[in-house]
Amino acid sequence: MTLSEEAHERLADVVALQPTKNKELMSRWGMESGSEVHQYLESELKEYYFRDENSLIRATPEAAELVGVDPGMEEDEEGRRTLRLPDVQYHVVGVVPGPDEESASVVNVLHRLREAGQDPPIEDVREALRSLASKGVLETVKRTVPTYRLAVPREDLTVERLDD
Repeated sequence: MTLSEEAHERLADVVALQPTKNKELMSRWGMESGSEVHQYLESELKEYYFRDENSLIRATPEAAELVGVDPGMEEDEEGRRTLRLPDVQYHVVGVVPGPDEESASVVNVLHRLREAGQDPPIEDVREALRSLASKGVLETVKRTVPTYRLAVPREDLTVERLDD
């Protein structure tokens, strides 16, 4: 199957962001709904993606080879993870508490980001935290409001920022 230039670029996004959700791709691709993302995936990229047991979108190994992009998350033999993340997620990982620290709320993470010189909208922070939790990078601690902290030691992570 020959891909258009747009489909090739979008497949590269799927590979780089995996595991991902419709909402994350919707934002990246400037689409109006998750349904629109699903329709695009099914009509243009059906051979190159699948949904895992948690309904997260993942690219096939063939897709990664076709577009020449490293997957969004890789783990080595010692359990260290390499993450390739969009801008807000990249900065969130840098400020979220470690696994042995008290977890932080969305608002607290936003304040930490501002102290670090970033000022994303709170909805972007909330979505970044949810996405990182679904990828297993963050642990969600239920208190009065959901709070977050790293699920793995910081030294076991290598974080790279994806180009937007």
